[in-house]
Amino acid sequence: MSIDKESEIAANLQIGPTTLGMVRIYVEGEGMELPLDFEPEEAEEIAEELMAAAKMAREMATRAPQGGGKKKR
Repeated sequence: MSIDKESEIAANLQIGPTTLGMVRIYVEGEGMELPLDFEPEEAEEIAEELMAAAKMAREMATRAPQGGGKKKR
C-alpha cells in the first residue's frame, strides 16, 4: 500500500511521554497494538515532518478541482 492510497482501516492514535523519558506513539487497531518509542529529538523531527505534510496537504486541497472530481457533461 502506498502512502497516497486510501484505506478502510480504522485505528486509534495516542501520543505521550513515557516514564523513561521517551515519546510514545501508540497505534491500536483491529487486533493490533503498536507502541513506538522515540527519543525526544526524534519525536521533534516527526512533528516537523507532520507539520510540513499538513502544509502540503492544505496547498494541494486548494489546487484540487472542486465538485468531488466529477466532470459534468
